[in-house]
Amino acid sequence: MVAADGAVAADEPGFTVRDPRITEASGLAASRAHPGVYWTHNDSANAAEVFAVDGATGRTLATVTLAGVAGRDLEAVSVGPDGDLYVGDIGDNLGGTWPHVWIYRFAEPAELADTTVEPAVHTVRYADGPRDAESLAVHPGTGRVYIVGKREGGDGLYAGPEELSTEGVNTFTRVADVDLWATDAAFSPDGSRLAVRSYFGGRMYAWEDGGPREIGRLPVPIQRQGESLAFTPDGRTVLFGSEGEGEEVRAEELSGELLPEDARRADEEAGETAGGGSGGAGDDGGRDVDGDGVSLGGAGLAIALAVWIALRGGRRRRGD
Repeated sequence: MVAADGAVAADEPGFTVRDPRITEASGLAASRAHPGVYWTHNDSANAAEVFAVDGATGRTLATVTLAGVAGRDLEAVSVGPDGDLYVGDIGDNLGGTWPHVWIYRFAEPAELADTTVEPAVHTVRYADGPRDAESLAVHPGTGRVYIVGKREGGDGLYAGPEELSTEGVNTFTRVADVDLWATDAAFSPDGSRLAVRSYFGGRMYAWEDGGPREIGRLPVPIQRQGESLAFTPDGRTVLFGSEGEGEEVRAEELSGELLPEDARRADEEAGETAGGGSGGAGDDGGRDVDGDGVSLGGAGLAIALAVWIALRGGRRRRGD
């Protein structure tokens, strides 16, 4: 339960965004340097800023302004094993017509205070042509950057070079299919799971030999416009964010095979049962489950889809 001041009970991760400037939150990532803090940002036609948000109160603790970049369509943020923040300026509301996009990279601030940084700029191009994308994830072990394309009906997972360069173009190559209209992605802290969400559902993948193997559906909550997700630092919970002022970031615990390997191993060593089957929304308990993994009754799904279509129709195109 979220209290009036945005605080939540200690055993209930999740928070309500309190900052009135954050109205089109499109990315979410847990801080490595500051426990309990999450990084987020707005998307297109907003200032190139990244906000440090307190995961207990939902209040903004610091604003990092990115100098020297326009921030055409910021869509994702991830924290790498090097402690750097990677911000994906990878959206393309023109349907995949921009010849290149960018990733901005800067060190996570040691102290939480308003600051301005000049990020490293990595120019990105896809080997098989331009595309819209909203999902970027940095593997916590290898540091390699991955992008998931956003095309209705599904797209692909693209791997960047082993190391990004600030000179020339970084070509991202398709390494797997992703059967989702993806709006965000994140690796678990141990690197054994890749979560990918869409507006109303998602998939969990086991990360094996440098690639994904689908293992189940994510327990994605119904939100106004589901745009972001992040693992909590222990890997046991996924947080789901949405656009809109004062939006609640919802927490969903993982179980069964959806749990990252470190968490599963810890449970086994403690003699506990982590849960059976694929867990999460894949274990629907007799309820209807949509193709992306949201558990709903038929009427509930119809209402949710109607609300989403109405909202999408009323939004300005720039906010995609």
